[in-house]
Amino acid sequence: MPSVITIVGYSNSGKTTLIENLIPELKRRGYRIGTIKHTHHGFSMDPKGKDTYRHRAAGADTVLAAAPGQIALVKSVAEADLDSLLPYFQDMDIVLVEGFKQEKKPKIEVFRSKIHPIPLFLKDNLLLAIVTDSPYSANVPVFQFENIPAICDLIEKHFNKRK
Repeated sequence: MPSVITIVGYSNSGKTTLIENLIPELKRRGYRIGTIKHTHHGFSMDPKGKDTYRHRAAGADTVLAAAPGQIALVKSVAEADLDSLLPYFQDMDIVLVEGFKQEKKPKIEVFRSKIHPIPLFLKDNLLLAIVTDSPYSANVPVFQFENIPAICDLIEKHFNKRK
């Protein structure tokens, strides 16, 4: 199974932007990267009227669309926990997860002092680091947003420790 790092923090703290910046650096280092985005709202990958939409509307519980070089899977589930999703990522080295903050997985917290006065997970023993825009001090490494190579070093160290 791949190494899993959850990227957590308050809404609009920069989690997606951080992941967008980590992916190319980790790819440059030779890792196969997967991502999972947890959302509390519904979403649709099936435009109304298209074939996959029609398959689901007809009652299919799982629909997979395949094209040269890519696949997309839409599967009906009651509620997916993070561990139930990881089998889809067996061929990845590292999975960066946005959200699923209550899961017992290693965490990097994105913290912006203008959004909230203190980080969410200071007392969580799975907190690996904090990425922030402020001169914050903690019992874990603290990085500025632009220090992508150092954040990737930490992720790489965690990944290699798991091997």
